[in-house]
Amino acid sequence: MRYDIAIVGSGPAGLSAAINAKIRNKNIIVFGTENLSNKLEKAPEINNYLGFYEISGEDLKNKFKDHIDSMGIEVNNNRITNIYAMGDYFALISGQNMFEATTVILATGVQYGKPIKGEEEYLGRGVGYCATCDAPLYKEKTVAIIGYNKEAEEEANFLNEIASKTYFIPMYKGEGLMRGNNLDDTIEVINERPIEIKGETLVNQVSFKTKNIDVDGVFVIKDSASPKTLVPGLDVDGSHVKVDINMNTNISGCFACGDIAGKPYSYIKSAGQGQIAAINAVSYLDQLKIKERNENK
Repeated sequence: MRYDIAIVGSGPAGLSAAINAKIRNKNIIVFGTENLSNKLEKAPEINNYLGFYEISGEDLKNKFKDHIDSMGIEVNNNRITNIYAMGDYFALISGQNMFEATTVILATGVQYGKPIKGEEEYLGRGVGYCATCDAPLYKEKTVAIIGYNKEAEEEANFLNEIASKTYFIPMYKGEGLMRGNNLDDTIEVINERPIEIKGETLVNQVSFKTKNIDVDGVFVIKDSASPKTLVPGLDVDGSHVKVDINMNTNISGCFACGDIAGKPYSYIKSAGQGQIAAINAVSYLDQLKIKERNENK
């Protein structure tokens, strides 16, 4: 099945794009998490979102959820690790699964912090961003999970059922993490920041200040992947995607909105850009139909 629009991200930008595309009767799929927006949920009070004031981030997030539920919009929890422009459509990869869409809207948020040394160099050569996607490749092997969020613990537990040895390296603060928190007892937690991911042809080691560990694979679990690694050929400026006023990227049919499109980072700006991206994605689809009709005359 080929969707009209695939929206990658379930924060204010992605959901705004989804609502506006749905209103215009487009066949859409939204990728994200059931939590919709972890960053939004943490805000104690929001006063700059038009129509809502003195509202907590969690309450605003719940209103977003109610809105998309009322329109029959579902969020697909598959983690998209790569998006390839195939000419007249896009292929979105999630492990062994592939989704097709005529247009794509990137609304993944911004990636905070620099990649670990070796992370991008060994991407696809032992470094991955989705443990549940690639777990079968590491049966009876040694793996490390570098987790930037709590969801990484679930991926570590899943991988641990297949791997012979699993290390978990938390990059976030969590009470009780020294004890393993929600991790299986057999997973070894390393409470030290990695300095470098090393290897030859493939990854074979993660290095720390005080020691090295030998591994067959490393999974870096973040809230969002670097746009440069997510969509090959995409024009970027640091951690941001370059867009024009209509949210077009340099790749025809690919749009970007929200924090990923640059500062300032604002919920209401993200929602507005999501609407702009959806309107222009719909316009792009309509132009394709006109072109196809003219060619068939």
